[in-house]
Amino acid sequence: MSENEISLLKYFLSGGFGGICTIVVGHPLDTIKVRLQTMPLPSPNEAVLYNGTIDCAKKTITREGIRGLYKGMGAPLCGVAPIFAISFYGFGLGKQLIKRSDNVELSPLQLFYAGAFSGIFTTVIMAPGERIKCLLQIQQGDAKPRYNGPIDCTKQLYKNGGIRNIFKGTCATLLRDVPASGMYFMTYECLKKWMSSEDGKTGILQTIVAGGFAGIANWIVGMPPDVLKSRLQSAPDGTYKNGIRDVFVVLMKEEGPKALYKGCVPVMLRAFPANAACFLGFEVAIKFLNWLLPNA
Repeated sequence: MSENEISLLKYFLSGGFGGICTIVVGHPLDTIKVRLQTMPLPSPNEAVLYNGTIDCAKKTITREGIRGLYKGMGAPLCGVAPIFAISFYGFGLGKQLIKRSDNVELSPLQLFYAGAFSGIFTTVIMAPGERIKCLLQIQQGDAKPRYNGPIDCTKQLYKNGGIRNIFKGTCATLLRDVPASGMYFMTYECLKKWMSSEDGKTGILQTIVAGGFAGIANWIVGMPPDVLKSRLQSAPDGTYKNGIRDVFVVLMKEEGPKALYKGCVPVMLRAFPANAACFLGFEVAIKFLNWLLPNA
């Protein structure tokens, strides 16, 4: 097996471990984000369901306990290792396709292209997992919830609309992940390079800072399409006949541009620690694989 193939294999395995670290650290705030994004508009004499991030967290814990913050984690946790593995693999492959020789250093724009390329890879797996996760997260502690976990949710979706129902929101996921992944990997690689020592080495602190800011950059770009995706994927069947375009039109008409950043606070609170954990896990796994398979 060639050196490039081994390098990509290490990207794949290390990316999967980094993804698991991301979900464990970041899922509670992701649940809050989705609930804020999808809460119904109040009627004239009705109070809003949640008055921001802290209120949403308090009400969720009061009604459902700490476990309520981890609703829907089964779907992303089952899919996160292959998703992140493929994402990092796609980034490594993208870099190899752009590089003309091993000694050439990629520019920030080229790193963006390689990262965007990885976003295409992950969408096929990401879209159904996101659909199931959103549907489970918006269940507000009902005495008899509609879905009893990821498997039951998948079965019901398939029964009511076939495979297309499970993959609802795929285009919206693609619109989010391609540019956001470009920003994600470009920011990490550039910050890591700028903070590295003269011999090119980076420590734990630099990895945490670069990974955390990469997560923030990812969501600055990805937040608006994520709001549209969450609404599309969690809406009852037939609500938006023209897909994401209808979601955008309705959202602009009823709530205005600010609604595109609903749930921004929990996203940004989650982005730094979750993605710092991801890249720290990735770098630790790379070092372990280099120690385990030094000549691979």
